[in-house]
Amino acid sequence: MAGNEALVRDYIAEALRQIAGRLSPPAIEVSFHRFAGLTHTIRIRERKVYVRISDIMAAAPAEVLRAIAFILVARLHRQRAPAEALRLYREYTYRPEVERAIDLARQARRRAEAAGTYKGRVYDLHRLFGRLNRHYFGGELTRPRLIWSPRRTRRILGRYDELLDTIVISRTLDDEEVPVFAVEFVLYHEMLHLRHPSRVVDGRRVYHSPAFRRDERRFARYDEAMEVLDLIK
Repeated sequence: MAGNEALVRDYIAEALRQIAGRLSPPAIEVSFHRFAGLTHTIRIRERKVYVRISDIMAAAPAEVLRAIAFILVARLHRQRAPAEALRLYREYTYRPEVERAIDLARQARRRAEAAGTYKGRVYDLHRLFGRLNRHYFGGELTRPRLIWSPRRTRRILGRYDELLDTIVISRTLDDEEVPVFAVEFVLYHEMLHLRHPSRVVDGRRVYHSPAFRRDERRFARYDEAMEVLDLIK
């Protein structure tokens, strides 16, 4: 796997040169992560690029890993991914053995989350949801299942699972050192997925529409929350 991480680093650097015109790409850190499905992320923090790819793709052919690199860099710079990269990626992920691996990963996540609880050591997600629902949504949202993650995670602090109608918040935030407004913002972001469901545009699923981002900015302490969360990540 270490060899593939080095390979992906080279592909990310190549994509940054071609798509973003970066002749001297910044430092790049790549890791394969045990996501519950085909989740891949790319972020820039303090002039360093962090890439996390589902471990389901760890053994993918080189051309597929290169396709992922170009798709991620295009996403980072809000550009359309190369058609050939999308084709290679889709064809590989439609293989029966890959679909089976995705199903197994999702089943493992569901088993881990089955024992999850909304009441943390410090924060009660039901209480926070009710407060946010009244203040920002006029009490109109139907409460989904709310749980703390089975383990502490830092890269992904919250997510909404449409299939299971469940919001999962990272246990990292259930801490006296984390101000309540930061926890509320992560929960508020996931609640916005209830107001703005994902949709397919030009063959690509969009989770954060312009309307979603506008509503996200309505959070009263948005800038403060982002500063706190950047430190946690």
